Amino acid sequence: MYHSSTQRRHWTFRGEEELARCRAEANRKFRGKAVTSGKVQQTDPVLLEPQEELAICKYYEKRLLEFCAVFKPAMPRSVVGTASMYFKRFYLNNSVMEYHPRIIMLTCAFLACKVDEFNVSSAQFVGNLRESPLGQEKALEQILEYELLLIQQLNFHLIVHNPYRPFEGFLIDLKTRYPMLENPEVLRKAADDFLNRVALTDAYLLFPPSQIALTAILSSGSRAGINMESYLSESLMLKENRISLAKLLDGMKCK
Repeated sequence: MYHSSTQRRHWTFRGEEELARCRAEANRKFRGKAVTSGKVQQTDPVLLEPQEELAICKYYEKRLLEFCAVFKPAMPRSVVGTASMYFKRFYLNNSVMEYHPRIIMLTCAFLACKVDEFNVSSAQFVGNLRESPLGQEKALEQILEYELLLIQQLNFHLIVHNPYRPFEGFLIDLKTRYPMLENPEVLRKAADDFLNRVALTDAYLLFPPSQIALTAILSSGSRAGINMESYLSESLMLKENRISLAKLLDGMKCK
């Protein structure tokens, strides 16, 4: 499904340079808008550089994952992954100087709950904020105000393919078709840690979710001293296709 998805066609990029160009263009557009309005000059220190904007985005992306991690009721990982992807996509084409990342962060999480059918009411959602009832009410107003903007900036591409489902699929495959590994569940903890770290990088914008999931498996195996290369060549039938195997391994080393 990923290979025919809007995610592959519109939101999977060729390299980090392309992402940097998108962010620089978003920064340039806002600078031009601010200067044209007469509020600031081009050299005004209040205007952020692209790398400064990226640092702020990374901070709030971490805040987003922390918010989701303690959410009550427990938020499914697919919802967390979708929210994180929405946030990454939004700030590829928009500036933190125009849209405050805290409210965008919350709007991404709120929309992800809807899209992934994690049924929580708006009152339940803002009840997870450590704010007064008045603060929660204000936050909800802002979320509802920005929700349509977020959907528009995502070009209405709301379905996100996360690495969590293929990760579970690979574990099942290891259990059924790879007897060399007695207990594949020993890979889960380190693989989960790997996926959590990757969520804070641009990997979701650069690689297919199945490749990220497989890399998590191989990384976990490597940490445990388990050589998983035979799984790639034998069980995934890449033994006869050395070029594909080499490309896959090279791509995984980039993560």
